[in-house]
Amino acid sequence: MLITAKPRFRPDLTAAEQLPMSRAEMDALGWDSCDIIIVTGDAYVDHPSFGMAVIGRVLEAQGFRVGIIAQPDWRSADAFRTLGKPNLFFGVTAGNMDSMVNHYTSERRIRSDDAYTPDAVAGKRPDRAVTVYAQRCREAFKGVAVVIGSIEASLRRIAQYDYWSDTVRRSVLPDSKADILVFGNGERQIIDIAHRLAAGEPIKNMTDIRGTAIMRNDIPDGWHEIDSTELDTPGQLIEHPDPYAIKTKLAESCESSSQNPTPDQPQPVRLMSRSLNASRTVIRLPSYEAVKDDPVLYAHASRLLHLETNPGNARALVQRHGNREVWLNPPAQPLTMAEMDAVFGLPYSRIPHRSYGSRRIPAYDMIKHSVNIMRGCFGGCTFCSITEHEGRIIQSRSENSIIHEIEQIRDKTPGFAGIISDLGGPTANMYRLSCKSAAIEAACRKPSCVFPDICKNLNTDHTPLIRLYRRARALRGIKRIFIASGLRYDLAVTSPEYIEELATYHVGGYLKIAPEHTETGPLNKMMKPGIGSFDRFRKMFDAASKKAGKKQYLIPYFIAAHPGTTDEDMLQLALWLKANSFKPDQVQAFLPSPMATASAMYYSGKNPLKKISRKSETVFTPLRKKQRELHKAFLRYHDPANWPVLRDALKQMGRNDLIGNTPECLVPAARGGSIPYQKPAIARHRSSKEKRKRPDRK
Repeated sequence: MLITAKPRFRPDLTAAEQLPMSRAEMDALGWDSCDIIIVTGDAYVDHPSFGMAVIGRVLEAQGFRVGIIAQPDWRSADAFRTLGKPNLFFGVTAGNMDSMVNHYTSERRIRSDDAYTPDAVAGKRPDRAVTVYAQRCREAFKGVAVVIGSIEASLRRIAQYDYWSDTVRRSVLPDSKADILVFGNGERQIIDIAHRLAAGEPIKNMTDIRGTAIMRNDIPDGWHEIDSTELDTPGQLIEHPDPYAIKTKLAESCESSSQNPTPDQPQPVRLMSRSLNASRTVIRLPSYEAVKDDPVLYAHASRLLHLETNPGNARALVQRHGNREVWLNPPAQPLTMAEMDAVFGLPYSRIPHRSYGSRRIPAYDMIKHSVNIMRGCFGGCTFCSITEHEGRIIQSRSENSIIHEIEQIRDKTPGFAGIISDLGGPTANMYRLSCKSAAIEAACRKPSCVFPDICKNLNTDHTPLIRLYRRARALRGIKRIFIASGLRYDLAVTSPEYIEELATYHVGGYLKIAPEHTETGPLNKMMKPGIGSFDRFRKMFDAASKKAGKKQYLIPYFIAAHPGTTDEDMLQLALWLKANSFKPDQVQAFLPSPMATASAMYYSGKNPLKKISRKSETVFTPLRKKQRELHKAFLRYHDPANWPVLRDALKQMGRNDLIGNTPECLVPAARGGSIPYQKPAIARHRSSKEKRKRPDRK
């Protein structure tokens, strides 16, 4: 694998203390030019938690001279000429967040700060940063190759619903005019691209790299094209039997692994071909022009995309945009443990670039004493984009690699006081968990290994993680190690020893946990476990805390206004919160991020977890601003500012019994007589005509 190979381009290149951001730094290194210039929407922090640093160091380790242009002024091309013309290509990234999520709240309000900018100053990057930066790179130097990546490019690689404009937008690839799009974490892809360009191969010839998207004029010879409607029928089309349809033993094994399936259980596509070569098969999704005008086709395309994300069996996808094709190659293979160790073992300085001086970068302050132990998530939560970007196969580092990084933090990080703030990743307790069978894993199309129940083929052994915790906290100079990453409690309850270890040594009084809801309807649309799993975890956690002689508490997180959530669901959640003495402080409303399954529900009113048709299940979603605010008010039932709207809602719902001053009531009665009545936005199903028009949310 290239990541662990010796440098090939300039074998004698010495690693820079920090990658250069100015001509003066290039001169100090003896460079007359950069081979690759990375343009990023984040401040440059030379730390493995920041994407530009990882890709920059990976390329440097291959012998390439890499420069960084961080948060350039995008209003002209001048800032993009700072380091001169790159010999090979510009690499463009919006940063660690989608730029629109970075800029706007779930209510479309402009955020007042930016955690990835020195002193948290807002406005240092443009909206849709990948597109803007790529266009400026083109303007700065004509003819230079432009490669786009980051989570923004990953989640916008095909036509996607854009919450902020309330439209379906084109793939970011044709909009940005880039040569190639890298989706996923990208180390394999970017190394391949760099070496092939260095060898003189034109970038337009690089059509075969897994984990990339390219533009094509037509389908090349030798490929068999399958229309996506042959796999999943979105409309009233004639269904032709597939003579090659078979149900493989591996598919049966994976399908039968879920016990007590619910109506919302994902239904994997089972069409396989005996005669067709999957590596030369491409699935045609409905065109951009079709999905932007037809929410049902959009939901259909979203479902097919998510069913083709397993590197073991994914096929290429193609989607027409105007007179050209956006072609998605299958995802890149996950990194091995040795490759993960190589990436995290590169010579990061672990601090922000020296040019920032004493200015604080909040995102760095949050993670500077934390260690990322793994990548990926097999949870499949429909509102989350981790799986769409990092994949569902867990990629873990070795214990020795993690221990070495903790020692590096202890010995080299300024201000370290012996406290490791987190040992985690996308999910704290998925370290080294995987399918028991590589063959079953390669054949599986299920979007989740833990919904509706934990798959019988999933290894849930927490022993390696427990061993890591014990070894880490025994290190000289380490006083405490906290676990701050999100915890998958339905997995944790399979290991009482893990919960005891966690509660005894790695919780500082409070543990954040995310049940997201209590009611079956929204939980099924989220692909989250029932609240019973949370209750079981809480009992085990409380018992372990008591045994350790500690008073510790869970802080649960919930989502308001998620697709599938009615006012009655939020009322029941509020009553559960009150009964359990939970008073959430900060609450969040659902934000439809690009390409997430829940975003497809939000836009289309259909459920992509099941077969899509024009008559299939309709998913109600709170769309109007007043109703979203009502759902948030239910979460903060204890806030007097919310009592007036809750009283009105309860009256209209026929629940006057919950208004009063007895313990059973949700909100107190109004003082001084009745309050002016304001009709709240109560859940109702929209007509098909209303769905097409998209209601006003003001």
